[in-house]
This record gives sequence, C-alpha cells and structure tokens, in this order.
Amino acid sequence: MWTAAGSLLAWLWLLLCQGFFWRTDVRLPPRAEPDGWPSVCVVVPARDEAAVLPAALPSLLAQDYPGRAEIFLVDDGSADGTGDLARELARRHGGLPLTVDSPGEPPAGWTGKLWAVRHGLGLARAREPEYLLLTDADIAHAPDSLRELVAAARSGGFDVVSQMARLRVESVWERLVVPAFVYFFAQLYPFRRIAGDGRTAAAAGGCVLLRAEAAERARIPDAIRQAVIDDVALARAVKSGGGRVWLGLAERVDSVRPYPRLGDLWRMVSRSAYAQLRHHPLLLAGTVAGLALVYLVPPMAALAGLAAGRTPAAVLGGLAWLVMAGTYVPMLRYYRQPLWLAPLLPFTAFLYLLMTVDSAVQHYRGRGAAWKGRTYARPDALPDEG
Repeated sequence: MWTAAGSLLAWLWLLLCQGFFWRTDVRLPPRAEPDGWPSVCVVVPARDEAAVLPAALPSLLAQDYPGRAEIFLVDDGSADGTGDLARELARRHGGLPLTVDSPGEPPAGWTGKLWAVRHGLGLARAREPEYLLLTDADIAHAPDSLRELVAAARSGGFDVVSQMARLRVESVWERLVVPAFVYFFAQLYPFRRIAGDGRTAAAAGGCVLLRAEAAERARIPDAIRQAVIDDVALARAVKSGGGRVWLGLAERVDSVRPYPRLGDLWRMVSRSAYAQLRHHPLLLAGTVAGLALVYLVPPMAALAGLAAGRTPAAVLGGLAWLVMAGTYVPMLRYYRQPLWLAPLLPFTAFLYLLMTVDSAVQHYRGRGAAWKGRTYARPDALPDEG
C-alpha cells in the first residue's frame, strides 16, 4: 500500500511539476517571414543509407526556400552505394545544389556521425552561410520545412531550432515502443523548459537548424566529438555559451526509417541508454529503481491488491496507473494510435528498463556503443587530446 502511495505521489508530481511534459502542443513558435532570407547550408551525414535515401533526399532537393540554400551530403564510408545514389537522385530530381563528399574513417575520439558532420560543416563554411541545417539521411521534409525553420529562428531570436521528427509507426513493435520513446524523451527534457533561461537543453538530431555564429562560438562539433547522444550535447554546448534553444514536435518532418522488429528498436535504444546515464552504476541503479516504482508498481499493486482483497493498495495502484495512462494519451493521439495502448505503457517501460540494463552490460563488456558496423570505446578508454 505504501509503495503504491509513493508511486501515486510520483505521478502527481510528474503530472503537475515536470514542465507539463505530457502535452504535445509544443510546435514551431509564432513566426513572421524575414525581410531578407539568410543563406543556409544543409549538412546530411549518411552511412549505408541507400534503402531510405530515395524517400528522404528528394524532399530536401525540393525545398521551397527564397534565399540561397545548398546541400552537402557526407558519405561516411558507406558500402551500399549511398554516395552514388545521392548523385543520381540529384540528377533525376534537380532542385537545390548537392555536393557529395567523404571524410574518410574517423580518428580516435570521434564518433562517425560527428566526424562526418565536421567535414560537412567545413565544406559549408566555405560558403559563409548564416544558418546550418543538420538533418539525417532518413528524414523527409515538407517543401516549406526550411522556410519555416528559418522564419522561426529569426522571429524568436533562437540559435537552435529543432523539431523532433515524427517516427514511423506501422509494425506492431513500432506501435508499442516508438510513441513511448518520444514520451520518455519529453519526460527527461520537457520541451517547455528548453526554450526558457534554465539549464534544460536538448535537440532532436534529425532536424536541427543552427546559427553558424553560435556553432563557431560553441565549437561545434569539436567540443562534442565523443558524444553518442550528439543532439543533446549540441544543445547543451550552445546553451552553455549563452545561446537560445527551442525544441518541439514536428508537423511535417518525418522519419522514413523502419524498425519492424523488436531487435531493431532494442539496438536503437540500448546503443545510447547507458551513455544517457553518464556510464555511472549508481545512476543505473537509481534509474532501474525509479522505473520500477513509477511504471511497474501501479499495475502490480492494482492487480495484486484486487486478487488479495487489499482495497487500499488496489485503489492507490489503480489511480497511479490511471494518471500514467492519461499522460500517455496525448502522445498516442499525436502518433494517431489507438488509445487502448495507454494502459500497456508499464509493459513498454519494462522493455526500456531491460534495454537500459543491456546497454550497461555491453558497456562493461568493453563494446561501448555499437552502430552501423562501428563500436565506440568507453569515454574513459579514449586518448586524451588535451
């Protein structure tokens, strides 16, 4: 009974005091078209993306942007012809100018994506753009996406404007896991707090408009070269340097990457989950205990209380479960999913708990974060570059 009461209190605090994280109405801020449109360079790091590139790159080439814009796709050692396919798509579709280049293998101390981003930014800075759009190779943009991002940045005075792309939700496992992924992210980084003057900072790596001057001031990407969760690290670096950051949910920016099987989603989460906890065993223990108290106790108390005839435990657990499900409903609606998935959130949370533990196990086995054929060493195993 007392554990269920603690869980209910935790949910009431999350409901009212955690930046209203559960609301999904944080969209691009009010914006007006600027008098003159600044130049923008789009940087797309890509590694083995031939499967998704035909659904994403044409949307960038077709951007309806009134100012000068150019795309730099950085082929990060792909073995599937990503670079050649990108050139062919540009020839076929036309639109914005496209440059395809490759930086070679990343040196020690760099993640592959950030090494590719560094190369792309180097190419872009030769054009002296005012803004940089960092976007992934699996992200499809509406034709006015770039225009809307720049207008929002200019109108709001933001150094970073980022939209969390709507992830694909088609398979059974995607329906069960993907909306919860965004829900948990918003719980950690409430969107309403990010735009404020506080310390909360985050971005969504699939769509980040970055003012070039702010990038220089924050030494992006060199200052975050080891970061596995590079989008959050980027936002923190910019904000700690006095920049302003905005993050919200996207209207018409979509990820086309499929995650049809549980194993695909498991790898997506586990590759960075322990990095989110700064590779600290005490934070891992606290996270596991917190997930159990907040997400697993309510249904267990409600069902066990009913079975054992313990009414107080059943009522308290049921109320906590109800509040939990209620906070999940807006995210399910945003993803156009049936609301009967809301009571299943404890099961999804249990999967995330296992993914987090697995991430720690892989870390202590010396495998670090593995992604697309590369395994990154633990940060404490990397050479000190001063």
